[in-house]
Order: sequence, then structure tokens, then C-alpha cells
Amino acid sequence: MTENQPSPSGKELSAPAKPATKEAPPGDKPSAKPSAKPKPPAAGSPPPAAQPKPPAPGSPRPAAPPQPAGGPPRPGQPPWPPRVLAPMSPPIPFNIWPERVWPVDRKTAAPVAVLAAALLAGLVGALAFQLSTVGIGFVLVGAAVLATALATRQTWPAPAQAAAAVSTCALLGVGAVRSAGWLFVLCLLAALATGALALVGGRTWSGLVLGVASPLLVPARTVGWTLRGIIGAGSRGPSAKVGRLAGVAGVTAVLVIVFGALFVSADAVFARIIDAVLPEFSVLELLYRTISFGFVAVVALIAACLAHRPPRFDELAPGPGRPLARWEWAVPLAVLDLLFASFVTVQLTVLFGGRDHVLSTGSLTYAEYARQGFWQLLVVTALTLAVAAVAVRKAGRAERADRVLVRVLLGLLCGLALVIVGSALRRLWLYEDTFGFTRLRIFVNAVELWLGVVFVLVLVAGVALRGRWLPRAIAGTAVLTLLCLAVLNPDAYIAQGNLDRYERTGRIDIDYLSNLTADAVPALNRLPEPKRSCALRWIRDDLNGDEQWYRYNWAKERARDALAARPVGDCPER
Repeated sequence: MTENQPSPSGKELSAPAKPATKEAPPGDKPSAKPSAKPKPPAAGSPPPAAQPKPPAPGSPRPAAPPQPAGGPPRPGQPPWPPRVLAPMSPPIPFNIWPERVWPVDRKTAAPVAVLAAALLAGLVGALAFQLSTVGIGFVLVGAAVLATALATRQTWPAPAQAAAAVSTCALLGVGAVRSAGWLFVLCLLAALATGALALVGGRTWSGLVLGVASPLLVPARTVGWTLRGIIGAGSRGPSAKVGRLAGVAGVTAVLVIVFGALFVSADAVFARIIDAVLPEFSVLELLYRTISFGFVAVVALIAACLAHRPPRFDELAPGPGRPLARWEWAVPLAVLDLLFASFVTVQLTVLFGGRDHVLSTGSLTYAEYARQGFWQLLVVTALTLAVAAVAVRKAGRAERADRVLVRVLLGLLCGLALVIVGSALRRLWLYEDTFGFTRLRIFVNAVELWLGVVFVLVLVAGVALRGRWLPRAIAGTAVLTLLCLAVLNPDAYIAQGNLDRYERTGRIDIDYLSNLTADAVPALNRLPEPKRSCALRWIRDDLNGDEQWYRYNWAKERARDALAARPVGDCPER
């Protein structure tokens, strides 16, 4: 079919349309110079390179050629972004935590402030950390670690985390005022728990339990986080290079050593002060101080990594369960209440009989009477808390009758449990009044009092039908119980109680009292001779020796002053 030949539809076929050129708008003048024709190539010159053909309409656009990494930018292109160093963290093969709880982070790095604070914390540990002695060094090291973790964050800790940090310092500070090693061990364990919660927080039982264990779960993350921070600190300019920092630290150390040695040799008083401040320097002591530096610095980095990238363990807490029918939860609670009530009613003589019940029962001793009910109390407490937690989750709250019934049943259960707590306390008090106080009996008293407080908290939560605050409240009362025990000064209380019993009955256990610590010296110092010297001779031996400043303990200093004013004499063999 030719160009002008009519089409079957009767219309003429027009020639292919030429590409439309953009006409200049009215008022614009066309270009005065016509486009120049291309010049022919000169003789002997290479032929011009073939120009690439434009893509056909509708064809896919060709991909841009790959650009060399690190090469110069082409004209018209933005400048190349700075090179990002590959992370040096060891590969984590898998993540046991869901992403919403604790995602794996391979990009963030430890800030320079964290690295510097960790070095300072390590220096404090090298000077003040003494694992074998109860003293002020523990609270100094703990404060340095918490400052490394919390003071370097961009946000302030939550009120609950701040309270946990203060509790940690208070628990560690017990070692500066009390010399009882067993008491400080309990406070140290509690301080480790509260310190972890100060870093990660937590408001549910899942968050609190896993938060306490979080320092054991983060070392692999800390290694990568720290290495990226060290590499980044060396690439941020001359002012932050690690080499320059080390040089400044070395010059400062040399100046302090040279001038300090001159001052020490020039004045005896200054020399005694330096001897008291600086630790002993022997080969073993230097090795111990080096290990302490590394250990405390690593602990500070772990704490900082947790504080800067905390997990959200509260996300693992179970959600609200499907409420059961009224009879499904009310019948078990009612039967349990009847069992508690029947036990308390039938055993009133056993629970509150006291001295008359012991004397009237020939085969029952004071020890058996006191121990009877304590371990049962622990089991009853755990089971009651579990029952209350399940009942609150499964009991319906939509109707007013359900809310009233669950309050009555749980309140009755906790009230009867409080009766058992009071009975156990009375039994133990009778035993102590007859045979005197010991550390174990004081500790059992504290535990039973705390369990009674726990039942009161559960009772309040059951009446209000709101228990979000209960996990934190129970943990807080446990810490408060330990601090109250430290304020009570158990060794001094034991010595005073046995001294009062000696004045009433003339009987006293000198061998047991001699195993107490310096906390008991003010009370034992009132005993008549030779019982006084027999009770204080071992305590005096423990107080001998030069004490460095990081071993300072207020109870020991007070005991030294008391024994210096009234020396311990000879103890005759008995």
C-alpha cells in the first residue's frame, strides 16, 4: 500500500509524523546563529568514535555503569560519602531474643566518654578494690561503675532506676560502717541485683528476674560495642587519637612520680600521708592491682553497654489471660480458705500456747517448737503468692459480683496467712528469750517480718485488683529489710541481748560471743573480767595490723579506740 493510497476505511494514510519540535513561545526571539555543520575529519586523523544510538521508544533504560568504590566523583554528581569502617564485633550466630526485646546491634559504638570513664573506673578499682576485706572500697568501686554507665547516657534514668542505683550504693556502703562479713555478703548480693536493675529497669516479674541476670547475657555484645568505639575514637581527628591520650597520660605519670618522690624525701609528714594513701607495691600486689584494674574496667564497660542498649524484658511478660467462669475460680479459693481457717482454729493451742504448751508437752523441746512452722511458712508463702497471682489473672472483673467475691476470698486467704506469720514470730521470740540470740535467729526474724509485709502488699493488691506495682514493691521491701538489718547492727544486738540475759540468769556463751565481729565490741566491753578478755581476744587479733584508707571501716576504728583505752587482758584456760 503506497503512501497516498486510500486505506480500506476510506481515509488516506498519512506519512510517518516527524518528531515535533518545541516551538518558541510568542515574544521569544529565535536564535540568530544557525547550528554549525560538523567539520569533516582531517586527512590521516582517526575516524570519530561511533556515538551511541538513542534507546528505542518503550525499551528499558540501560543501567548505569558501576562506579568504583572510593573513586573521585564525576562532574555533576554529589561527593562520595565517607568510608564506613567494617564492624569488628565477633559474629553472633543467632539471637535467642525476639527483635522487640533485644535486637542485635552491629552499628552503634561505645562513645569516647564511656571509654574514658571505664578507664577511670578501672583506676579506682586498682586503688580501692580489696575483695578480702570489708571496707569503703566496695562503695567507691560501685559508684564508679554506675557513674560510667548512667552518667554517660544522653537521657536521665527513670525514677525506679535512680532508686535502684541509690539502693545499690547504700547496700555497698554497709561495708564501710559494719564489720560483720555475713551481713555484707547478703548486702553485696542484693547490690548486684539492684545494680543490674538500675541499668535495664523492669516492672514485671519477667523484667525483674531477667534484668537481674542481664549482666551475664551481654559480654558478647559488649566486645563488639567496645571495639567499634575504640576504632571510631582513633579515626575522629588528632585530638581523640588513642596514642596522643596515652602520651599525655604517660607524661603526667612521669611528672607525678618524679616530683612526688622528691616531696616524699623532703618531708616525713607528707611521706606518711602518701604511704597511707597509696597501696603497697610488691610484685604480687602489683599483679593484683593490674588484675583489679582490668576487672573493674570490664565490669564498667558491661554496665555501660547495658545502660546504653538496654533490653526490654517486660515484653516477655504474659498478657492478660482469658477469664474463667465464676465457679471455676471461686470454688478452689473458697476451699483453700476453709482449709486455712480450720488449721488456724484447730491449732490455736499449738500456735499461741507459748511456754505453757512446751512445758505441758513432754516430747516437745523449745527448738522443735520454734522450728515448727518456719519452713512450712516459706512453702505457704510461695504457694499463696502463686495462687493469688493465678486468681487475679483468671478471675472475672466485668461484673460487680465477681470483683467483690475475689476481694473477699483473696483477702481472707492473706489474712489467715498473716496469722501463721505472727505465730511463727512468737515461737521464735520465745526460743530467743530462753536461749539467747544468734545470727541465724536474727536473720530468720527478718525473713519472717518481710514475708508478713509481702502478705500485706498482696492483700492490698487483691483488694484494689491492680497489681502492676506489686513486683517492684516486693523487691523494694526486700532491699529495705536488708538495710534495716544493717541499721539494727546484728552483732551488737546479739551481744547486748546475751548480756541482758547474763544479768538475769547468770548464763552466757563466751565461745559464741568471741566469734562476733568488731560491731559487738561496745557491748562486750561491759562484761566483767575475765569474761571480757575471753570474749574480746579474737576480735582484738582481727583488728591488729596497718589499715589502708581503702579498708576503712567505722566499726573497726571505733573498736580500736575502745580497746586502746582499755586493753584486753589474759584469758584463763577453762
